[in-house]
Amino acid sequence: MTFLNPLVLLGLAAAAIPLIIHLFNFRRPKRVDFSSLAFLRELEKRTMRRVRIKQWLLLLLRTLAIASLVLAFARPTLVSAWEGVFGARSSAAVALVVDNSLSMTMRDVQGAYLDQAKALAAALADASQPGDELFLVPTARDPETSPAAFTTAAPALDAIEGMQTRSGAETAADALARAASLLEGAQNPIREVFLVSDLQATTFVDSAGATLPDDVRLTLMPLGARNHINTAVTDVRIESRIIEPGRPVQLTATLVRYGEAAEGYTAQVFVEGGAVAQTAVDLPERTPTTARFTFTPARRGWLRGEIRITPDDAEWDDVRHFALYIPEAQRVLVVRGANARANLVTLALGLAAERGTLDVTPADEGSLAAAGVENFDAVVLVGPSELSSGAVALLERFVDGGGGLLVFPGRTPEAANPLLVALGGGRMDGTLGRLDGPSLGGFGESDLEHPLFEGIFDEADGRPRLESPKIAFAARYALGGGDETPLIRLAGGTPFLTELRHGAGIALIYTVSPNPRWSDFPVRGLFVPLLYRSVIYLAADDPSGSGALTAGEASTLRVEGLAGTAPLRLVAPDGEELIPAQRTVPGGLLLDMDETITAPGVYDVLQGETLLRRVAVNLPARESDLATLEVDEAQAQLEAATGQPVRVLDATGGAGLAAAEQLKIERAGVELWNIFLALGLAFLVTEMLVAMRWKPEPVTA
Repeated sequence: MTFLNPLVLLGLAAAAIPLIIHLFNFRRPKRVDFSSLAFLRELEKRTMRRVRIKQWLLLLLRTLAIASLVLAFARPTLVSAWEGVFGARSSAAVALVVDNSLSMTMRDVQGAYLDQAKALAAALADASQPGDELFLVPTARDPETSPAAFTTAAPALDAIEGMQTRSGAETAADALARAASLLEGAQNPIREVFLVSDLQATTFVDSAGATLPDDVRLTLMPLGARNHINTAVTDVRIESRIIEPGRPVQLTATLVRYGEAAEGYTAQVFVEGGAVAQTAVDLPERTPTTARFTFTPARRGWLRGEIRITPDDAEWDDVRHFALYIPEAQRVLVVRGANARANLVTLALGLAAERGTLDVTPADEGSLAAAGVENFDAVVLVGPSELSSGAVALLERFVDGGGGLLVFPGRTPEAANPLLVALGGGRMDGTLGRLDGPSLGGFGESDLEHPLFEGIFDEADGRPRLESPKIAFAARYALGGGDETPLIRLAGGTPFLTELRHGAGIALIYTVSPNPRWSDFPVRGLFVPLLYRSVIYLAADDPSGSGALTAGEASTLRVEGLAGTAPLRLVAPDGEELIPAQRTVPGGLLLDMDETITAPGVYDVLQGETLLRRVAVNLPARESDLATLEVDEAQAQLEAATGQPVRVLDATGGAGLAAAEQLKIERAGVELWNIFLALGLAFLVTEMLVAMRWKPEPVTA
């Protein structure tokens, strides 16, 4: 036993007051002798014995009453099994791992899960003694704070009270690993970890595991007693690979219903705060369902967008953000090789330039190095005759950094091979047919589902119909071992148009020059739209994922179009700014985004006051599934992950307060003040009753 207020024990000295009064009562009656009273002596002795018994009883009751009251105010406590042989209690290091993921905003009859978790953590902290080390380890960390050991309860209680739910929570296993590393540096010999969680299955334990030292005791405290139904937007993708001003954009969103199925569920698309599309879908239980939207953006530039569904209890996943870029004018460099004919290419692209969708700049092969390739979105190389090693390296870096390259062969197709090989493609080996000769046949096998051909060809019976030109002369192209895909082949199987991916960029390789002596392709109706779409396809950024980032996860973001050397700033929707780590790469910068970005929304990337791009940050889709583990299953997973036995202290339903009290008992002991207070009152009442019923003894003659 120990005392929480040991100084009050000094009051036990007051218990001696009744004894002192009794012992120092020196008053003696004056002795007067009477005759014939000797026969009363024996009667007097018997009477005094009874009086003394009552006096000692009253003295005992008064002393016990005072001692009991003093002990009650000293708060006697039975300590836990940590009590040493001589009654000394060893100091402990305790890590409180509290699940503050988004699922902890849910509620049951006991209130919000996070409030219940904070009450349990506070009970542990409140039971700590001077010398204990307390570590608060939330599963979703605040990037602005670092974990520290609390040596007194007050600051620990303040930290617990200020804890809030956050996105981007790590798994419970990862949080336990962090707690173990904190306990390794603790000074106290006794080490314990308490894990308070709602046992959300998707955020509980991953494959990595978290090995705990043998001397660390792990206690699991599950809470929450409801199965929640939740509908979430788990993904959004821009399906239109080529985005042009004034043209419809196709977008898809993935919706999942975690719970009973729903029919006619409504989803909407908002761009710059205004609704632009809406659809209704049926949502089977736990089946990802695609909702499709088509809309035409009202203006160009970087746009903020989001998918919204009907709000439910878990409102954090009812909105998913995306960023959309409608180009002002793509910058295209047309490079003409010696003795090559590029006028038809320039003319075709000039039509688009008149509409303001392209900005075309011509250049000769010899001036390629001075043309500033890095300032363009796409380069069209028409009939290269001799590419220097410097020009090859320049174009390879351009494509690797995300640029687009379009290659037409010249009279000597082999001149393009150094560049093609540098990009990881194949080789042009000789030619087929002859100039102004008979037709070699038209197009053969074609991949008309490729986004490059979207909307170009007429459709007959619901299927695209490809207009085939007459080709008299073509380069023979042999595919290499890189990431190549033939999009159109000639009748004999030779590729006519091949897509070659290299690094972050794309190259399109034609095997027919834009020269009427090679084919009638340049004068067919197919030439202008196919050339235009090829350039737009190459110049456009891949919008499929909208450059989206996941909150709380490290990633990189490529930014192009830099204006000077000033560092880039990331501005959150609420106006908060941060400057991420930046690395220079060909054609732009790479921003290293760490785990500190946890708030969802569309962020602006600025250089000075210039908007370079926007990027969407969304919550991890796994946090939307609110399904929980059974307690025994969670216990087994923790034991397998940590390699230690796991004690379970049930806090579900109405057991939370009982669990908190049990924790307080285990950490601080059972307080007995109420028992001693009751004893003190009982002694006082007994003393009063004895005193009231004590009458002077009669002496009978």
